[in-house]
Amino acid sequence: MSDPKLRIHWSMSSVGVRYKGARSRARQDGAVNLEAHVAFCRQAEARGIDSLLTAIGFHRPDPLVLAAALGRRTERVKFMVACRSGISSPTLFVQQVNTLSALCDGRVNLNVVAGHTPREQRYYGDFLDHDERYARTDEFLTICRALWRGDGPVDFDGRYYRIEQARLNTPFCGERRAPEIFLGGNSPQAIELAVKHADCLLTLPAAPGELAARIAPVLAAGKEVGLLVSLRARASREQALAACDAMLEAIDPGARRVHRDFARRSDSAAFTSTIARAGDDSQWLTPTLWSGAVPYLGAPAIALVGSYDEVAAAILDYHRAGISHFLFMGWPDVEEMSRFRLHVLPRVRALAAAERSAAQEALV
Repeated sequence: MSDPKLRIHWSMSSVGVRYKGARSRARQDGAVNLEAHVAFCRQAEARGIDSLLTAIGFHRPDPLVLAAALGRRTERVKFMVACRSGISSPTLFVQQVNTLSALCDGRVNLNVVAGHTPREQRYYGDFLDHDERYARTDEFLTICRALWRGDGPVDFDGRYYRIEQARLNTPFCGERRAPEIFLGGNSPQAIELAVKHADCLLTLPAAPGELAARIAPVLAAGKEVGLLVSLRARASREQALAACDAMLEAIDPGARRVHRDFARRSDSAAFTSTIARAGDDSQWLTPTLWSGAVPYLGAPAIALVGSYDEVAAAILDYHRAGISHFLFMGWPDVEEMSRFRLHVLPRVRALAAAERSAAQEALV
């Protein structure tokens, strides 16, 4: 195989709080600890992380504003800004993103999501159901793409948006004319939308064979695919399993009720299917893909767990299945990020080099 061209991203969802997902969203503090976030960003820059996710939700600071503040105090790392349609007009949104790109030298990606809980959507005045939110996001991105192309005033008359002669004099800054779009989701609607509008589908993991079938239409369209997955890698499998056990012991068992209640309220295919699967008898979807923390910390806590060698081999398996981006989380994040950079990524590259060498020898 060729040298794996992997791009590594990291979530800032838990900066300053080790097991933030164990608390209900209503009980989470959305105040900004700016210095903690700046320190995290600089740690990520030092470890070669490509971009950092600023997530969206009523229990968090606004992702665009947070990215603007952090972009002014960093140098290289990009910001993957989460966004939903229905919160603002597409014209205003593109204007905001373009302004952000000017403030941080084009270091802006977008994580477009359709929303996961009808109750929270209504906080923002959004009363559409799951499928309609994807239909609206289709129109939203159609308008955004037209504005980023800049090929004339934009007219659009759809079901959810009507735009007349829209133009913007603030361009997107950087090497690209528009931000990369990472479309989040597992549902058929997410797959369809990623094929139409995204640069990359960002999805939750399954066994490589099962995942390959899900993402085949995206790859066939020439788009990329990334995984949102947590990490628990240690020098030995025994140490990794012990770290998982210690983590579960440290989390209030009441967190299980938090995520059962969330699953009942959510209409996200990605979140509800992952939480439901975590309730099955086996916590292991593959020898390295562990769902044991999902009932306590939520769907993004599905994790690659094992020795450095085992996790590196699993990442390479996913790369063979078509995965080129990984959006990681860890407990705590900085320590897991360091282990990945020092111990896992070099092993991924070494395994790929050994495969290349073996393939070349077979041809002789």
